[in-house]
Amino acid sequence: MAETDRDRRRLLRTVVAGGIGAGLVTAGGASSARAEPAAREDMAGEEGEVRVAVLLYDGFTALDAVGPYEVLCRVPGVTVTTVAERAGRVRTDTGELSLVAERSLESVTRAEILLVPGGGQRGTTATMANPAVLDWIRHIHRRTVWTTSVCTGSLILGAAGLLRGLPATTYWASRPYLAEVGAVYTPGRFVEAGKIVTAAGVSAGIDMGLHLAARLAGDQVGRAMQLAVEYDPDPPFDTGSPENASPELQRLALRLLADAAT
Repeated sequence: MAETDRDRRRLLRTVVAGGIGAGLVTAGGASSARAEPAAREDMAGEEGEVRVAVLLYDGFTALDAVGPYEVLCRVPGVTVTTVAERAGRVRTDTGELSLVAERSLESVTRAEILLVPGGGQRGTTATMANPAVLDWIRHIHRRTVWTTSVCTGSLILGAAGLLRGLPATTYWASRPYLAEVGAVYTPGRFVEAGKIVTAAGVSAGIDMGLHLAARLAGDQVGRAMQLAVEYDPDPPFDTGSPENASPELQRLALRLLADAAT
């Protein structure tokens, strides 16, 4: 394990060499809708880029993808792209918002970081049973430096067979399902197990994004990115975890989610 970590650090030092002192810049990412470039077979970037592939699927949760994106797309030497079965608009779990997948699964054959967001019950369960997506996740995972998830995205990683025997976390209401995909529930805003990092529910993806930013470019850049996105939580309530919420409030939270889903 220690040797693997050393190899990972050496790779990343090579990849981001010269980028740490370059300032906070937008290295790339999804922008406006456009047709997928036909001539480009892979998302292989310029030499020295760390490529992040964010999987989108019908019914994903917007902040699961956008939270880490907002952090990682501004780290020097990092480029982020969104990927789905087909390039184009992909609906979130509410059906009221869509994001654009810039590339199709078949056109992305390698990434240093894979990010799988969670989603509503419909989106998560359908993706867990989608062989094309699961095969793609397994293929990309073979060569990633980090394979990551937010919220119920960990269940999708588990359905792909990547979490067997590993500590992992997920959305609070879905913790019992981790055992069904072979994972061991472990509390935490994010849990790192070798090259797999799983984040808890929705907003925890920002915590994980900052952690990865620091691993990629150093703690100073991680701290600067936390300031850049003004991530200084001071919520009006203390019910951000089920441990601090009554059963009645837990039921209401899940009902609000279900009522908003398509």
